[in-house]
Formats: sequence, structure tokens, C-alpha cells
Amino acid sequence: MGANSNSEVLNRIQSALEAARQILGRFTAGAIEAEYKAGHDPVTEADKCVDAVLRKELLREGEGWLSEESVDDLARLNANRVWIVDPLDGTREFVAGIPEFCVSVAMVADGRPIAGGICNPATDEMFLGSIGSGVTYNGNPAQASRRRSLSGASVLASRSEIKRGEWKQFDNAPFTIRPMGSVAYKLALVSAGLADATFTLTPKHEWDVAAGTALVESAGGFVRTLESSLLRCNNKSPLISGLLACGPNLEKELLALLGDHLPAAARR
Repeated sequence: MGANSNSEVLNRIQSALEAARQILGRFTAGAIEAEYKAGHDPVTEADKCVDAVLRKELLREGEGWLSEESVDDLARLNANRVWIVDPLDGTREFVAGIPEFCVSVAMVADGRPIAGGICNPATDEMFLGSIGSGVTYNGNPAQASRRRSLSGASVLASRSEIKRGEWKQFDNAPFTIRPMGSVAYKLALVSAGLADATFTLTPKHEWDVAAGTALVESAGGFVRTLESSLLRCNNKSPLISGLLACGPNLEKELLALLGDHLPAAARR
């Protein structure tokens, strides 16, 4: 992505996130009704309103679109540039009034996330970045953690996964586990060096992780799925097996820790 194109895409992302923040300001976290989809995931009027404003602010002719809250148009598979968005990642937290939800926007080119933006309106945080240009956190330059050991590291974990007992096996690990909602928000925090790592061993969707992946990689960090070294997006099925992200110096130690959980072909 050239410098001019880079700037134009980031400007579009920032404008879209600001518009989404204004929309969310009309709703009160913790005091909103939710409907439930077939998979028991909640959806609110806020999700739908933000989806509409993101589409209006972002989408241009020739670009594809993939959103958690839109009917999937498979014409995106023929587009070189695709927007992958989650209008409200962490809807459960939003409904519960927990300030761990965000709007997540990614530009994907030829299958790879190249730019991303994540906004948490409850905490007034904005993360923006693109490959080759780095990351900003509330307008200030940021980078992924340069910590060299998992000993004493801060690792963000899904609150739901902890409740299901999926992190019990890491109780004696040398790092501190911080429960948190929204995988996109967790990835954003890793990109800005506000946490050292995060991982999930349960399936996620591209809209959960595309923007966060762009941010972590733009910040010099490391991201991989459980099956390959790079996340590739805009697939016919947007489901991925799981994801891990960390600062550049923790890659080998984290992979070793999770080795038994990785497919044989992905182990190093």
C-alpha cells in the first residue's frame, strides 16, 4: 500500500470509527435489550446501527464487504480489497455494562489485513495502524511489547473461555492471566504494548480478528492462526480455528507453551 493510499485508507477508517462512536453514544451500555441469534450470540439495535454507518463511511465501488451484522455477499471473493468489520465486538459486555467492547474495522488486500482501526468508546481509546506505517494509540505512536520472557508477562484471556475452564491448564504458567471481553480489543491492547500477549484456542471469525491482526503486525508484533503462520482473510467460510498474538520476542516461547494444542503441521 503506497503512502497516499495508506493515508487515505487510515483516514477513512478513523472517520468511520468516529461516526460509529457517535452512534454508540446514543445507547447506554448495560441498559439495552438484546436479541439472540441462532448460535446464542446477542445482537442489539446498536450493532445494526453501527453496521449501517460503517458501510456508508467505508465502502467504495469495487471493494468487498464482510460484516458480522450484514448478509454475506460472496461477490467479495472476487474483490482485491475487502472491508472486514465487526460493528460491536463484545456485545455481551456491552449488554452487561462492562467497558470491554469495541468497533473493529480492517482493510484486507489480496487476503491479508493491511490496515486496521479499533475504537473502544467506553474507555475513549482509539487504535489505528497499517503495515509499513506503524500504530498509534489515541494519536500517539505505539508498538508491541518488547518483553523477552513470558515470566511476569500480562496475557489477556477470554472471560468466557475462563468460565468454561479452558484456561485451567495454564494456572501454573509463569504469566499473569487477565480476563477480558472482546478478542478485537485484546488484540488492540497487545498492538499498543498495553499487554504482552493474547491467545484463543477456540474458533473465531475473520471479523473478530482482522483489524487486530493488522494492528499487531503493524506494531511489530507476531500473529498466527493455529494452522498457519499468517492469517489470511476473505475466505468463503470466515471461521478460523483460533489465534495467538504477542510481541516479537515472545513468539518461540508462546508457541512452545501451546505446542500440544497446535496441529502437527503448525508446530516448530
